Order: sequence, then structure tokens, then C-alpha cells
Amino acid sequence: MELFVTTILPLILVVAVFYFLMIRPENKRKKQAEEMRNSLTVGDEITTIGGVVGTICAVKENTIVMETGADRVRIEFTKWAISNKGVQSAETTK
Repeated sequence: MELFVTTILPLILVVAVFYFLMIRPENKRKKQAEEMRNSLTVGDEITTIGGVVGTICAVKENTIVMETGADRVRIEFTKWAISNKGVQSAETTK
């Protein structure tokens, strides 16, 4: 019994703390990002991970076509490249 308390129990506690402080919150963020990407519709304004801002003009299975700016350039991105819905500014990242 003493061997369990001195060697195995601390190891179990470290693994549990690691799970609840690191792994679980990361999985929750990934799930929220996936739900956001799946809920995108035509007309939504989005920002990509590269900082490109535009309006969605077509949604396909794995990609999104968006228009940027007044020149109406259309660019196709994969869904995983979408950072967030709406325009991301320096104030929202702080």
C-alpha cells in the first residue's frame, strides 16, 4: 500500500491535472472552431488565418469561396483556413 501512495498516486494526479488543464480545453476550442466553420453561410463576413477579410459567396463541402474588397476578387480557401466569423481587429485579439 505504501508503494502505491508514494509512487503511483502522484503519477496519476499529474496525469489528471495535465488532462484537465491542457487537453480538455484544447479539445473544446477545436470543437467550437469546427462548429463555427460548419455553420458558415453565404453573405457572412470572415477572416482567414492569414488575415484576409472578405464575404462568403459560395460554400462547398471542404472549401469556401469569398470576395475581397471593392474589386470583387474571388478567392477559394479550405474551411480549416477560416479563423473567425466577422472582422478581426487588433482590439479583439488582445
